[in-house]
Amino acid sequence: MMKCKKCGEKASVNMRQHRMALCREHFLEWIPEQTERFIKKYNMFTRDEKILVAVSGGKDSLSLWDILVRLGYQADGLYLGLGIDEGIHYSEESHRLTDEFARKNDLKLHVVNIEKEYGHSIPALSQMSHRGYGKPCSVCGLAKRHEMNRIARDLGYDVLATGHNLDDEAAVLFGNTLHWASDYLLRQGPVLPSSDGLARKVKPLCRFYEREMAAYAIMREIEYIYEECPFAAGATQVFYKEFLNQLETVRPGTKLTFYLRFLEARQSGALFIQRDAAHAHIRPCEKCGQPTSAPGLCSFCRMIEKMNVAVADSLPEDGDDQPYEE
Repeated sequence: MMKCKKCGEKASVNMRQHRMALCREHFLEWIPEQTERFIKKYNMFTRDEKILVAVSGGKDSLSLWDILVRLGYQADGLYLGLGIDEGIHYSEESHRLTDEFARKNDLKLHVVNIEKEYGHSIPALSQMSHRGYGKPCSVCGLAKRHEMNRIARDLGYDVLATGHNLDDEAAVLFGNTLHWASDYLLRQGPVLPSSDGLARKVKPLCRFYEREMAAYAIMREIEYIYEECPFAAGATQVFYKEFLNQLETVRPGTKLTFYLRFLEARQSGALFIQRDAAHAHIRPCEKCGQPTSAPGLCSFCRMIEKMNVAVADSLPEDGDDQPYEE
């Protein structure tokens, strides 16, 4: 029987990468303690700053919100309604669970419905814009980044926190390294400093494994949506995660070492990553004011404008909708 490293009682969680097993009580203490340590180590934020947590109804984002509140931080939530149904009412259920969590814990939750805000759901925007090769993932990411930045800025939040865990970060790093995407590698990390009126972005859970966050959510009795986004099947990131999981099974700690060594190498300048001169000139979008490297409108505003023009062109002109008379 595995025993808790701290008290000797029966362990509930065995973390092979740390060579440590903990009982329920000490595991639920360890997660917030480690989160606080990461926050201080990477200078993410202080207790005087206002934090907006992007919540999706999943285990990671709801657990992050729970942890920050337990630690005494000023943390409110932001839920984005994406309009994803696909026969399982995915967005509806994730919204219900997020709202239930906020009400149960007496927390403030901001809700933005993409379809009500811009006239189209994420799947519809993807189909009409022909982005993403039949999947809305590209459009979804673009819309979420734009709206999270907009709400954080407009409501005066200092920090935007997301629930990315180690599995997420290692998979992104693996993909960026395979393609040697230097500009993305330069930006990847626990903290993206504030700039051009945008809130600082942080990832307090970036050193926790996905299974650790799942265990935390279950032990804290946080009800979350178990289903993955119905469009996630076959995604490249899923393939990278599966590959890294195989390495982790053989060599526990591989993902953590991979990610931490990258951060150390980047910090020391060992990677010699240079920002592409083409990305050096950033200007505000003429419509929303968010920073963009493109002249005129940012990618999101260009997409919305294109959609509105397409919809307007598809509407019948005056008289065109009259019934045909013989």
